[in-house]
Amino acid sequence: MVMGILSWILFGLIAGAIAKFILPGRDPGGIFVTMLIGIAGGLLGGWLGSTLMGAEGVTGFNVMSFVWAIIGSLILLGIYRLVFHGRHRSHA
Repeated sequence: MVMGILSWILFGLIAGAIAKFILPGRDPGGIFVTMLIGIAGGLLGGWLGSTLMGAEGVTGFNVMSFVWAIIGSLILLGIYRLVFHGRHRSHA
């Protein structure tokens, strides 16, 4: 269990960088927020993949696990941009 969580954190850091590459642009918070979004996205992707593919669908370091981490990071980065860019525009 602990190794699985650590894997998703590591995947999340890398997936966050890839999500930022796929969805370029200025984000409030900079690189540290992007890293946190990546970690949370990796955990979200792990949970989604396990839920959608069954209890043994996503485990360890493999391509499918990495894909799910990127998907989770893209989802959270998109939500983050909707929430914070919307607030930024309303005050301008």
